[in-house]
Amino acid sequence: MVVSLSHYLIVAGVLFTLGIFGIFLNRKNLIVILMSIELMLLAVNINFIAFSAFLGDLVGQIFTLLVLTVAAAEAAIGLAIVVVFYRAHRSIAVEDINELKG
Repeated sequence: MVVSLSHYLIVAGVLFTLGIFGIFLNRKNLIVILMSIELMLLAVNINFIAFSAFLGDLVGQIFTLLVLTVAAAEAAIGLAIVVVFYRAHRSIAVEDINELKG
C-alpha cells in the first residue's frame, strides 16, 4: 500500500477536527485549550509537509520549521503564564482569567 497525499490530508483533517472539538467542548481548562491549539498547528504542519513533498518543493518544509519554532515559543510562554496565574489564584479555570484585564 502506497501512502498518498490524500492519506496525509485525512490525518491532518482528523487532527484539526480534534483540535477544534477540544477548544469548543472544553472551555474550562486552559491547558486543554493550549493542547488543542497545538494539535491544530500540527495538522497545518502536516499539510505543509505533504504538499511540499508532493510538489517537490522545500519551501513548505522550511516554513514548517518556522511554524514549529513559533509554536514551541508560544507553548513555553503560555505555560509560564499558566504557572504564574496558578500560583497567584490557585486555579487555572478560564472564567478566572477575566481578572487579568486591567
